[in-house]
Amino acid sequence: MTDPYEQLLKQAYSNITEKTESSERFVVPEAKAYVEGKTTILENFSEIAGKVRRDQDHLMKFLLGELGTSGKVDGNRAIFNGKFEIMLIKAIIKNYVDDYVICSECGKPDTRLVKDDRVMILRCDACGSHRPVRKRKARTEPVSENLEEGTIMEVEIQSISKRGDGVVKMGRYIMYVANAKPGQKVRIKISRISGSIVFTDRAEE
Repeated sequence: MTDPYEQLLKQAYSNITEKTESSERFVVPEAKAYVEGKTTILENFSEIAGKVRRDQDHLMKFLLGELGTSGKVDGNRAIFNGKFEIMLIKAIIKNYVDDYVICSECGKPDTRLVKDDRVMILRCDACGSHRPVRKRKARTEPVSENLEEGTIMEVEIQSISKRGDGVVKMGRYIMYVANAKPGQKVRIKISRISGSIVFTDRAEE
């Protein structure tokens, strides 16, 4: 006859192993988006929502707010009014995962959203920690609406791209700066703007 305590221990270990393995395999599907007429289609929207285990309406509301547009869910796709760069959509999805999915304590995705007295809480089932979901700053910053090619400005590098370029997010724009590190302040000149993607050169002091 199996010892009840031993059986419970095995069950608990199995649950822990399952969560650990699922966390290690956690990879958000790469956004597949394209412009069609005056709209942008995110064709694997439902797949992304399913992978991060979040309600489609919640994810869609976040995307619409960050893009500053209107849109709708159409089957497995999300349709946004306006033309948006794929890199911008990817960046917004990453922000969503960081804010609403990944535990800030253990770094695992085994979390759920709960409301506690009108406050949205991210509760982790893996480590037991919980934190209020921080409200992001407004999408639009006044300076970002006036970006023009040839403009010279000083920026602070926020992160690094996969290609090794410094990245600065400014409202709906994503700016790339070569040979720069996070936290570094550099003087740049905007060489080209393509949609929401901004390419730069170093400006002479």
